[in-house]
Amino acid sequence: MLAHETLAHLKTQLNFQAIGEPVGNLTLGRGQWHGRETCDVRDVRDVQVALVENRIASGALGAKECDKLASLFKIIAAKKLPLVMYLDSAGAKVSEGLPALGAYRHMYRAALAMAESAAPTVVFCGVNCYGGASMLASLAGTRYYSQNTRLAMSGPAILAQTVGVSVLDDVFQAMSLASIGMEARVKLSLGNLAMSPDVLSGDMPAAATVEARHIELGARLGLPGLSGKREPARAAEKIERKDLDKLYPEGYTLVEQDAVLKGQARVEGSPVEVLGLIGGRVLGAARAWALADLLRKMLSAPPARLHLLVDCDSHATALDDERIMLSAYLANLASSLYALGLAGTRIETTVLGKLGGGVYVALCAPSPVVSMLFGTEIQLLPGKAIASILGDAGTPQYQFGDYQSARVAEHEIKLGLV
Repeated sequence: MLAHETLAHLKTQLNFQAIGEPVGNLTLGRGQWHGRETCDVRDVRDVQVALVENRIASGALGAKECDKLASLFKIIAAKKLPLVMYLDSAGAKVSEGLPALGAYRHMYRAALAMAESAAPTVVFCGVNCYGGASMLASLAGTRYYSQNTRLAMSGPAILAQTVGVSVLDDVFQAMSLASIGMEARVKLSLGNLAMSPDVLSGDMPAAATVEARHIELGARLGLPGLSGKREPARAAEKIERKDLDKLYPEGYTLVEQDAVLKGQARVEGSPVEVLGLIGGRVLGAARAWALADLLRKMLSAPPARLHLLVDCDSHATALDDERIMLSAYLANLASSLYALGLAGTRIETTVLGKLGGGVYVALCAPSPVVSMLFGTEIQLLPGKAIASILGDAGTPQYQFGDYQSARVAEHEIKLGLV
């Protein structure tokens, strides 16, 4: 089925009833999942429904849509209600700037709570499911793909730019489809399924456990022909920097191994666990999984506090990472961080350089406190990506008050540098 046929089929089979007027690209409502018939009795489940359609700006989600979704997700988490979503979206609405990013952060936090609650969630993917929308889809236990669906952190234009070819190049289009299209996604995981007319006649899929998803993603990194990105373990390198000296005047012991920062610092006389991503390198699947794995190991004995230090303004834009569904790795990283917070750890994210896009959402949605060193920067997307969408109007320059009012960050740290 094509995406528009999937949407029409969903509305009919669910007996969809809208609640209120649409908000931008979002329509909320209720429906019924008429499942398998057994002994002349059909299992009927009342479901909440959220439809994100490509009506404005490629189906992008702005602040109003995100706030509506956040409210819905909180109700679902509290009552463990089943949810059916349709996502045909390029992610956060770039034209709204920081307010869209802040709203997306808080919406995604509500989505993490919903996923942790084990409420059954099923996502039907439209034509495009990119960026933050793909991370939202990745939290669901099951995703159904239409024949013309493409799901990835980066759209084809960005992926083509990375390899230095035109997005219209026939060879690239074939490679892109083979990496992020329906057939590729369905082969990748039992949670990815092809859409068919009889889907809604079967039982509603159950929610997947976060731990099982983490294990599957770790195994996926070693699949032949898909990644080849996992590098041999490297010796730990001791990290000492002037900004860290000022941030932790009582002392710290930090090392970087396999591109992940880890160690301890002393703050107000007490030890604090430290993890992070520094050096400005883009975040790929293997590195995201390695950080998530450290977080999940902490769950056996949760620390009182965790400082997450970040300088990483973008996710990877390589086809190798997209082949194994980079979106799922970022969603898994966010879920692992959120789980640690639920276990009692106070999580504080501090921006040491640049932070943006899906990496920002993954690391800051689960964190109740986001701090920025003076002079650091958070963007909705890296500058080149914004320019490719909005033109060469230039990347906006923000003051800390802009970040704070947009709910993107809570504190600014000056470290005596000014």
